[in-house]
Amino acid sequence: MNLDAYRRSWVGNIRADVLSGLVVALALIPEAIAFSIIAGVDPKVGLYASFSIAVITAIVGGRPGMISAATAATAVLMVTLVRDHGLQYLLAATVLAGVIQIAVGVSRISFVMRFVSKSVMTGFVNALAILIFLAQLPEMDPSRVPMLTYPLIVAALAVIYLLPRVTKTIPSPLVAIVVLTGLSMFFGWDVRTVGDMGALPDTLPVFLIPDIPLNFETLQIIFPYSLAVAIVGLLESLMTQNLIDDLTDTTSSRNQECIGQGVANGITGFIGGMAGCAMIGQSMINVKSGGRGRLSTMVAGVMLLIFCVVLGPWVSQIPMAALVAIMIMVSVGTFSWSSIRELRIHPKTSSVVMLAVVVVVVATHNLAIGVLVGVLLSGIFFAAKIARQFHLTSALSPDGRERTYRVHGQLFYGATEDFMAAFDFHETLDRVVIDVSDAKIWDLSAVSALDMAVLKFRRDGAEVEVLGMDASSSSIVGRLGMADKPGALDKMLEH
Repeated sequence: MNLDAYRRSWVGNIRADVLSGLVVALALIPEAIAFSIIAGVDPKVGLYASFSIAVITAIVGGRPGMISAATAATAVLMVTLVRDHGLQYLLAATVLAGVIQIAVGVSRISFVMRFVSKSVMTGFVNALAILIFLAQLPEMDPSRVPMLTYPLIVAALAVIYLLPRVTKTIPSPLVAIVVLTGLSMFFGWDVRTVGDMGALPDTLPVFLIPDIPLNFETLQIIFPYSLAVAIVGLLESLMTQNLIDDLTDTTSSRNQECIGQGVANGITGFIGGMAGCAMIGQSMINVKSGGRGRLSTMVAGVMLLIFCVVLGPWVSQIPMAALVAIMIMVSVGTFSWSSIRELRIHPKTSSVVMLAVVVVVVATHNLAIGVLVGVLLSGIFFAAKIARQFHLTSALSPDGRERTYRVHGQLFYGATEDFMAAFDFHETLDRVVIDVSDAKIWDLSAVSALDMAVLKFRRDGAEVEVLGMDASSSSIVGRLGMADKPGALDKMLEH
């Protein structure tokens, strides 16, 4: 890590980082409480986790300005574990998930993110924007909230969007929170507040070792949950990292982020917190409020704890309408509206991938499944496209005894059927030449198809020569090919 760049990430944007961190800290409180409820644990478990994860990733994470805390993506994975085995097993699973994430970072396998296409990323962003908006609907349900909630949301949105036209000195979301809280307390309005979400902790977290048996049976119980949390957490964190990189026009370290997430989760499990990962909503709030450095994430974590433990009675009076308005702003700002206009001009396969990711994520509320579907579709469409470019041409010698086949394109599992169909194995020939100068042989399926073609011609008595293999094609054929091995023709004839 570049020490000079690391120092600048702390002191290069102090004022904006502090102010944006304050906004994020307030926005984290209801989210952390809600995610604790989802997991079936006390609200303080999510709040302690959000504090710990934010502070630790600020120090050792790979993406300055990105907000990590307790999240719904990891909370939903822990529901069954908490129900069947209790809180202590959740804490142990959180520690183990951190160890797995550190191992991923140290082994430097986060490079697989480069295979996530732009279409998948767009679908991921759009799906998250929709989920963020849908998560606000309970706070706008007329059967649950008073009618006054709606004008308060509109007023908060007006402050959020109009204040920057006058001044950008103070983040407009922070002003919206302060103004609505002040008015609500002054007039005594009966609206839902942060305090209605659950009790805020009034003590600092303490170090503890999960009270579980240290044996193989315990490992069998927690390992599947830890592995799922580690994978989903890293997936969401790395996708969010890519988005923040794009928004800020900067680069960051994926491997360091994996390590940072692992260290954060590992330590969090020892102070009574649940697992978490990067949060796209809060990260967007931070960036849009001017936060760019590690200080913004640190301030968010520290102030979250201060707000809960020291200023709990005041923070609990914040109207949920103010926070709903902020999350609506995040939802609108996160959604890639241009992707709708571009559906007509982008390749159909790209649009299908993007829409598939959105539909699956929104339907399942599981980012990992949606991204996996998108990556698989991208791979299938890419393979199909490359396979369509593959073709063979052939020429017969004047005496009709020799035919030359010229192979063009990429020979891999998706093209082997067309490759075999292009040969006329019923033709009586003395010699067959297969010229692969304009082709590349990629995998075992391609080598097997080449073997079969050679052996079928030899079965009918023709001499076969393969010409023009480049170094990599020659290497894979040399390692995996069977046509020139002793007894290869006899084995084929037996089948």
